[in-house]
Order: sequence, then C-alpha cells, then structure tokens
Amino acid sequence: MLAGAVSLGAAGSLGMVGCSRVPGEGKVLGGSLLDTLRDQGSVKIGIASEPPFGYVGDDGQATGEAPAIARVLFKRLGIDEVKPVPVDFGALIPGLKARQFDVVSAGMYINPLRCEQVMFADPDYLMLDAFIVKKGNPHGIKTYADVKKKGLKLATGKAYAQIDYAKAAGISSVLILPDQVAGLDAVAQGRVDAFAGTRITVKTAVVGSGRVSATEPFQPVMDGKPAYGAGGFAFRLSEKNFRDEFNKELLKLKANDYKELLEIVGPFGFSKADMTDLTAKELCG
Repeated sequence: MLAGAVSLGAAGSLGMVGCSRVPGEGKVLGGSLLDTLRDQGSVKIGIASEPPFGYVGDDGQATGEAPAIARVLFKRLGIDEVKPVPVDFGALIPGLKARQFDVVSAGMYINPLRCEQVMFADPDYLMLDAFIVKKGNPHGIKTYADVKKKGLKLATGKAYAQIDYAKAAGISSVLILPDQVAGLDAVAQGRVDAFAGTRITVKTAVVGSGRVSATEPFQPVMDGKPAYGAGGFAFRLSEKNFRDEFNKELLKLKANDYKELLEIVGPFGFSKADMTDLTAKELCG
C-alpha cells in the first residue's frame, strides 16, 4: 500500500487550493489550507486503486480503510465533503506536491525518504507482508530470504515498499507490475513464483481464486532490523497546522484501546493486531 517505496511521476491537471504563498522546497510553514477547506466545505483526497486501503467503489465514491477514516476525521475538522482523486500509487506524492489534491489518503507507508518530501500524520495501521503464490505454495516460500535462496522469480507492485525489502534481501531483479491483480495473474500464469505485498492486500486479492493462495504474514527485515510497514495520511510540507489538527482527531480515534478506529476500519479486514502507537516522528527516523 499499500503501500510502497517512493516513485516519482505526475499525472492529471493541477488545482491550486489554499494559501497563495507557497514555501520553497523543503520549507515547513504553518499553512492555512485547513481554513480554506472549511470555507469551501470539501477536501480532495488522493487515492490509488488498492483495496482495501483506498479505491473508488461502484458508486463512484472513495472507499477503503483510509477514505473511511478521512470522512470521519474531516467532518470533525469542519469539512463535510470528501472528493476522491484517483491516480497511480507512484503519482501520489508528486500529485500532492503539484496540488492536484489536498491530502494523500491511500494507506501510504511512512519512511525517511518520503518524509523528506511530505509531512505525515501518525500511522493508522501497522502491517506485515505476505506473498501471492501458486495454490499450496509449492516452493515453500515464507520470506524474501527464501526467494533469494531458491533463486525464484519475484514481482511486486509499482512504487511498493516491497521493492526495497526485496533488494535488502539480495534479490537483484524484481518484476514491477501495476497492482496486485496483475500480480495474481503473473503468479497464476507462472511468469513469477511470488508477488509481494502487504498481508491484507494479498489476502484480499486471492479471495475466491482457485489458482493462487496467500502465504502466512511475516515481518520484513532491512539491515538486520524490522522494516515496519506503518501507513498514514500525507500532507504538503507547508501545511503543518492541517497535519497537527488531523493528528489530534486521529489520537481520539485511537483512545479506549482503538475501539472507535476499529469500528471504522474493521469492515475492510483490519484487526486489533494491525493497530499501532508508533508515531510519524519515529518512522521518519
């Protein structure tokens, strides 16, 4: 989503929203976008087509874990309407910086490289990885180390964090595909032995398939340390005020043992095991 490593490339038209004063690259200002959005009564959220994190439903409305959180929190911030702007996952950060939308609402993993380009709210979930494999997992794949050791072919999604996890395990060649649906087809057709993604992306993708299955979730490792797949909302570097107010409301959702947050994200397959108290500051490192 889920996640994924930073990939730069922009798409779509530009929409200028908020304060006319735009800070230089890397500069952090307070920002007044939240006031602007309250006045206009709507917010544009950037999403990628990645169930169950964020996608456009049959009714044309944004749905998934992140948009569901967005609707609740933005309403509490005085913004009633949430408008989805679908783009490729790799175009989310460029699109945010180009003001195509106001916030990234796609369950984006928080990592130091991304933190140099955007400002994250604290994460709203923490996720393990898994693989799509042929039915019965004939190669016995459990981790990236298994893929490397057995000389197997691996694929993952465009701009996914799993690209970096695979490289850290010594896998030099990874087939990059548009999404998990393409990954499922590649595994079923034998073009690759496994497709790497978050455990919930993989689990969702294989439901009802007689050709492939999901492996047990596992913790990725980079440089001998756990690589935490924690995702959250991303804001422009100029909008610290907006991010801080969003964070305050998010913290309220996490109160009482995540009760209210789980009521929102539970229908999309998230459980208490996916909840976290990690902060964006910790993940940005």
